[in-house]
Amino acid sequence: MSRILAIDYGQKRVGLAVTDELKLIANSLATVPSKDIFVFLKDYLSKKNVECFVVGEPKQMNYTVSESAKFIEPFVKKLAKMFPDIPVERMDERFTSKMASQAILQSGLKKKARQNKALIDKVSATLILQSYLKFKNI
Repeated sequence: MSRILAIDYGQKRVGLAVTDELKLIANSLATVPSKDIFVFLKDYLSKKNVECFVVGEPKQMNYTVSESAKFIEPFVKKLAKMFPDIPVERMDERFTSKMASQAILQSGLKKKARQNKALIDKVSATLILQSYLKFKNI
């Protein structure tokens, strides 16, 4: 059985989330420095079966592509080239960072923990994955 892996790509950090093998639950996986993402993915894929990557697609409120797309598109192209047998799908990521911050706030974590941007990236990736699962009716 295989999993779906979601990626919230940023210039500094990459938030990752993954489903269970039944593709029922989205779980946060890790936050990795952007420069190390392909090393991390190679290692992860050597241990786990992944059937699909879901990469957050940044859009403006009017559905046009946001400024950060210019950093994400080269990553998506390299991802598809390095792992040609794993399809790459895109999922709207608007509001995920804000929703992640809100979820972390409501979790009761202390202020210092809530300011951890790596945690926000992981939770954002989880929200992207949950949205994808809902969209695909998985």
